[in-house]
Amino acid sequence: MLDIQFIRNNPDKVREGIKKKRIDPKRVDEFLARDKKWREIITELDGLRSRQNEITARLSKERDVGLIEEAKALKTKIQNLSGEERIVQDERNGILNNIPNIPFEDVLVGKNETENKVLREVGRRRNFQKEGFLPKDYLTLAEQLGIINVKKAAEVTGSRFGYLLGDGAMLELALVDFAIKTLRKEGFYPAIPPVMIKPEVYEGIGRLAADQREERFFIEKDEKYLVGTAEHTLIPLQMDETREESELPIRYVGFSSAFRREAGSYGKDTKGILRVHQFDKVEMISFTTTEESDREFHFLSDLQEKLWKALEIPYRVLEICTGDMGWTDARQSDIEAWLPGQNAYRETNSCSNTTDFQTRGIQARYRMRSGETRHMHALNATAFAIGRTIIAIIENYQTKEGFVEVPKVLRKYVGKKVIR
Repeated sequence: MLDIQFIRNNPDKVREGIKKKRIDPKRVDEFLARDKKWREIITELDGLRSRQNEITARLSKERDVGLIEEAKALKTKIQNLSGEERIVQDERNGILNNIPNIPFEDVLVGKNETENKVLREVGRRRNFQKEGFLPKDYLTLAEQLGIINVKKAAEVTGSRFGYLLGDGAMLELALVDFAIKTLRKEGFYPAIPPVMIKPEVYEGIGRLAADQREERFFIEKDEKYLVGTAEHTLIPLQMDETREESELPIRYVGFSSAFRREAGSYGKDTKGILRVHQFDKVEMISFTTTEESDREFHFLSDLQEKLWKALEIPYRVLEICTGDMGWTDARQSDIEAWLPGQNAYRETNSCSNTTDFQTRGIQARYRMRSGETRHMHALNATAFAIGRTIIAIIENYQTKEGFVEVPKVLRKYVGKKVIR
């Protein structure tokens, strides 16, 4: 959530910021109105309780019928007003939770994904015509090789699930091993987090606001959500903690399964493993100071590119505009890998600076050298979204014979050069 005091002091800046994210700026006015009402009630309650304390002190020394009657009336009024305060506070918090993080002032302003900006394209695309064949899509190849089976998964579990089998499974394990070993050298601490989270914690990190709730799987009997990425249970690792500034940055590399409804998605993307309800990810998380968070953002995005360059797969980096960026984000960039079987770039990675938006809701703080405490800045970045990375490998490394070469950097993990 945003800092309440910041909204009070900078309402125009917040209105402008959320408008850039295509959110009605009237939400700020609604919040301020409820906030004003709440503060008025709190002020009145403080006055009534102060008077109540005075009467209690006097009644401990003398019995006064008038004071006794006033004390009874005060008690009733405080009870009624306290009930009203809780209602107004809940309304205020409800509005606050539906105000997104505001983008940095230098972020590209745009209405949707069509206005994102390509920053650079990296790598050379293969000329398959010169090699004498046309590239196939990943699912055709994978089914022929027996390394992905979505038909059986549909029979067992339902649509939008898949089995990774044989060398398909080995590719996943190779990507996980390669990513974690690479990132450990960069100071990341490995973690395998829980894949369930309490609603109040999920709400605290801003991941149930707006239409995000529709993407989540909720287990009603246990009152827990399944996470949409390792980030969701790695960020709360610092919940209710205060670290020293000298301890930052704190960096985790997490591996977990992720669960999303992918509500509203349709078409051929849902027939394979591109848009599924369950997938695995290796995720980078970083906690840092206010002053260092933008530098950390570029550090994480550079590491994403390092991993993709190692795979030797063409990709491009996009600056995400305000109308397309995430609810919790103040800055976001994406990587899209080239998929020759689809003749298109498709998103594989995202990197986000959420500033103190997520940490404020879970009270993750750091103590500055001056003694002042602030909320940490939290960042997240995809190392590998496994399914989509395997898709990119299959399509870019396919051979005329219908085999798939294993990227050089992964061969020692997979144990072979070619999947046949």
